[in-house]
Amino acid sequence: MSDAAVHKSRPVRSPAPALPSFESLDRTHAQVLQVLKQFDQLLQHLDDNGADSVAQASAQAIHDFFTGSARQHHADEERLVFPGLLASGDAEMVQHVKRLQQDHGWLEEDWLELAPQIEAIATGYNWYDTSVLRHALPIFTALYEEHIGLEESLIYPEAKRRQQALADGARQRTA
Repeated sequence: MSDAAVHKSRPVRSPAPALPSFESLDRTHAQVLQVLKQFDQLLQHLDDNGADSVAQASAQAIHDFFTGSARQHHADEERLVFPGLLASGDAEMVQHVKRLQQDHGWLEEDWLELAPQIEAIATGYNWYDTSVLRHALPIFTALYEEHIGLEESLIYPEAKRRQQALADGARQRTA
């Protein structure tokens, strides 16, 4: 049977979503690390100046990032990067991806605890508790750093390799 006959008999379906560019995912990782530093600087600023306008603006930017870009980044990974690796049949890779999925849950839990404190600062309220923030931020930061390290050292390279193999296979089929 010719390739043309095979393609004509297949039902029309919507295209699968494309993987986000790994450059975009890497940029978000860099932003996460930058915003975590900003968060640490905010705590020092609060000690020296309280929730002044600078602290409020910084807290708002931190809040916006972790409720927006960071969440979207995790959703993109869950939807576009992880499924192929989970279906790979590679037990070690599957274990790493499951760990990253668990990390996403823990990062969300941590953020849900931090968010009201940051939101209070952003809106100028003084009921925030810097001791809570000082205790939680190192845990949140360490988890993010470990998470990003695993993704960039193992998960993304493997996902890129698989994406390239699929692209090469598609090119060979159309040639």
